[in-house]
Amino acid sequence: MSEDAKFEDGGERPLFLKALDAEDLQVLSALVQDAVLPMGEIRYDRSQRQFALLLNRFRWEDVPQAERRKRDFERVQSVLAIGDVMKVATSGIDPADKDLVLSLLSVSFEPGEDGTGRVELTLAGDGAIALDVEAIDLTLKDVTRPYVAPSRHLPKHEG
Repeated sequence: MSEDAKFEDGGERPLFLKALDAEDLQVLSALVQDAVLPMGEIRYDRSQRQFALLLNRFRWEDVPQAERRKRDFERVQSVLAIGDVMKVATSGIDPADKDLVLSLLSVSFEPGEDGTGRVELTLAGDGAIALDVEAIDLTLKDVTRPYVAPSRHLPKHEG
């Protein structure tokens, strides 16, 4: 009896990464650049101090292989979770508009005192989400199989 191929059978595995310092955060930011998500896929659990986004992440790590094999670029659904969140603030976006589609440009950290600081999610169109945190504690986990990017193109950046 034959069995369908599994995601894990390929040479690549789903990402499951943790960022605990500013250097880790730079790597994670590069991996989520150009991710898209509707506002309705953002959750903040105040009691658990957990902020999470369900992203449609562009698979930057797969670009060389896709180009080499002359196949379409891919996206994958991923959860970006930020722990130890004490406060959330937004600018340039309407959190009540659950259908608003956001494009994530970068994730950065502005240090405060004693390891605290602010994680900032910079969005296309001058939007931002700022998270006051006790420490850098982010996790990125792919939760679906990769799929062909709807645009079939590499995201372009002005500048």
